[in-house]
Amino acid sequence: MPNFVFDHVGLSVADLDAQRRFYADALGLTAVEETVDMPAAQVRSVILRAADGLKIELIERGGSEPQEFTDPFDGAATQGYFHWAVYVDDLDAAYDRLLRAGGRAVSAPAAAARPGMRFAYVKDPEGNLLELIRPAPDHATAQAS
Repeated sequence: MPNFVFDHVGLSVADLDAQRRFYADALGLTAVEETVDMPAAQVRSVILRAADGLKIELIERGGSEPQEFTDPFDGAATQGYFHWAVYVDDLDAAYDRLLRAGGRAVSAPAAAARPGMRFAYVKDPEGNLLELIRPAPDHATAQAS
């Protein structure tokens, strides 16, 4: 069986420049890995990377239509991708950083179903859901090895 390794997530956005600033400030995605500009198709995109390897591709296409979920349960009512989850080592600090960068609170940091795990949800400035997860201590140790 082939080995699969996560590379990045792609996010359709209304304002590439504004979302680029948000993801740089909020998640440290500042290194530009690739840019594409296709004026005939009304498409601009950029792949941003953080120092730790986390990546996102932001794609702006003229005429695209927004979708917005009021909460994670609402998002699950529509088939397809509806949030991006990232591990963080300090949930409260990460949550505050996203809010200071322009994110909107959806659910404050709280205990998750798995003992020791905590999570929170934030919307980016365009309403896309991000889940922040502080893994349970035993999971964090397993990730490091």
